[in-house]
Parts: sequence; C-alpha cells; structure tokens
Amino acid sequence: MNIYIDESGSLTRKFSQENPYFFIAMVHVLDSDKLKRTYKRYVSSRIKMLKKVDSNKKMFKDGKFQELKGSALKRDGKKDFVKFFAQNNYFEVYIIRVDNRQLGEYFYRSSSRAFNYTIRKAMKGLYQDNILSQEDCILQLDERNEKTETKYFLENYLNTELVLADQMNTQFTVHYYDSKDNHFVQVADVFCNLFYAHSRTGAYEEEMTYLRENGYLKYEFFYPFTNGIDNETTT
Repeated sequence: MNIYIDESGSLTRKFSQENPYFFIAMVHVLDSDKLKRTYKRYVSSRIKMLKKVDSNKKMFKDGKFQELKGSALKRDGKKDFVKFFAQNNYFEVYIIRVDNRQLGEYFYRSSSRAFNYTIRKAMKGLYQDNILSQEDCILQLDERNEKTETKYFLENYLNTELVLADQMNTQFTVHYYDSKDNHFVQVADVFCNLFYAHSRTGAYEEEMTYLRENGYLKYEFFYPFTNGIDNETTT
C-alpha cells in the first residue's frame, strides 16, 4: 500500500488569525500504472496552460517541465485538474486539517514533531474506521520541508506507536523525495493546495462535493477534535 503526502499552509501560531489552517493531503494510490498514465496525459495536454501560469518559475526550468505545483494553478486550473484526474477511481484522498488557532505554543515547539504527531493521529483513525486495511504501508513525502536529522523519525514513530503500542498488524516504511522526482507527491501537492485554497475562498464547493460523492475524498481528519478534547495532549 502506497500513500503519497504533501502539505499546504503553515504549522504555526504566528499568523493563525490570517491563515488559520494547515493542511496535509494523503493520496492512496490504488492503480499506480493507470494513474501515472493519467498524469502524463494531463501534463502533455495542458503544457501551454502550465507554462502560462508558471509566474514563479516553479514548474519549468529553462523551458523544460519539472513538476506540478498546486500553488501555481489558477482557479480554473484547479477545477480542471479535479475533472481530469477524478474519473476512474485510481486513487483516494485523505485530508488532514489542523486549526492553528486552537492549539497552544507547546504544540509548535518542533514543527517536525507536530507534523509527525498529526500524521500518526490520522493514520490511527484511518485504521480504526476500516478505511485502510492492516497491510504494510509505504509513505512517500516531499523532502524539502524536512530536516535531515528528522527524516527517519516518522518511520520509527509510527512503528512504535501504531504497531507496538496499538498492536496493529502492519509495518510502516517512510521515504522522502524531491517532489520533482515523484509524480504522485505532485498529485498530493495539487489536491492539498485545492483544500487550502477552498478554506480561504470557498471557491471549490462543487469540487469538494464531487470528490466526496464519487468516492475520492474518503476521509477528513480535523485536529484538534470537534469537542476540543484530546486526552493525549491535555494531560
């Protein structure tokens, strides 16, 4: 089982009123060969549009396409992306939303630790709700926001907390990539930016409804919880 992860927004209290939400998108790929072909068709058929909107020069280098970036796509581009990719159920999306306004400074003393903790909470929910089966799981993430010394922490953390403590019958492996070298991390990037943009503008309600009703958006994890109580962080 392969899950690809990217993030949007900031995990910080500093600008929590202006930018309250931090998002993590997890794309569970169900058919990697077909999704890869979909990715290639999308890029080749949208290459002129991608060049036009690449004002920050993040998707192209010396005129050559490098990677998809959700932040570069305009509103119509994001809507088109959903319509193009969400046709044949080659993947599922699990979204994590952290509300920076409701968490204390202690949560942000280490952004890597806070990120890993949130991933662990969401993964536990995915297994408890029987959305994921208990089989070996490979998580693949963008490496550019991760410090070298913490790259191996998440794998050990998940295997300790979920496998040993919670006795789940699975094994976690974590890999980090430069996103330009991983097509599906790029897909996660675009979906994550879509949810982030919707939280700020409300402009993608039609796409949200479509993803939910057609089996793409299978899980939404909000932290802190609705009742504001988390026994693991309030003791």
